[in-house]
Amino acid sequence: MEIQVILKNFGLSEKEISVYLALIELGPSSVRDISAKSKVNRGTAYDILKSLMSTGIVSYYNKESKQYFIAEPPEKLLSAIDQKKEDLDEVRGHIEQSLPLIKTLFEKQGGKPTVKLYEGAKGIKLILEDVLEEVAKITDKTYYLYSSSTVKDRKNVYEGIPDFSKKRIAKKISVKIISLGEGGQLAGLDERKKMPTGGKDVKSTHEIIYAGKVAHLGLDEKENPVGVVIQNEAIYETQKLVFEFNWNKL
Repeated sequence: MEIQVILKNFGLSEKEISVYLALIELGPSSVRDISAKSKVNRGTAYDILKSLMSTGIVSYYNKESKQYFIAEPPEKLLSAIDQKKEDLDEVRGHIEQSLPLIKTLFEKQGGKPTVKLYEGAKGIKLILEDVLEEVAKITDKTYYLYSSSTVKDRKNVYEGIPDFSKKRIAKKISVKIISLGEGGQLAGLDERKKMPTGGKDVKSTHEIIYAGKVAHLGLDEKENPVGVVIQNEAIYETQKLVFEFNWNKL
């Protein structure tokens, strides 16, 4: 591996690498000579030398009222790495101590919404498994579902995990379902109401409202299963509120 690549992986910028290598080639040198050799302007070269001194790989001495910089033995690079590791361990410790407070602040403002796309039967399976896993963690083990009116949509949604209902019941998870059109069969720990569609064949998706997330499951233009999950507490609470309003009206 080239020395420039090694020094870059160490954390040095291109200009820092140029100054450091120039210093190694020149030996003890003035800022002027280092600047000329590295082709880095004098002011920047001086700032870089001070930065390299802070890492322990460069030092200086005065001779006849003139300042000379010198590269420390290469072994100092290893010492610098050890020091970086110690510093990172210390930072990690501070973060671990502050994590509860940071998490509280993050949850208080709801966090930045995240949107994830899942494709195919395997992708939908991941979403449904997440529903089971996340809802099982909360006190009120209930989620809310708008069920698609299309039989084909319902079949494709559960194709990757046909025993979903059994797993849900085993985890004692309840679900309230609003069917958009003709509904499916009840399996246990579930309630279902039908939302009239006026006899129209409504093109809709499965919408699952659960544990701070909202998932939309359906088919793409080629009739392949596809799902989108939005994670945001405010969006979840809004969709839950709308669902409960519709549920109470039906």
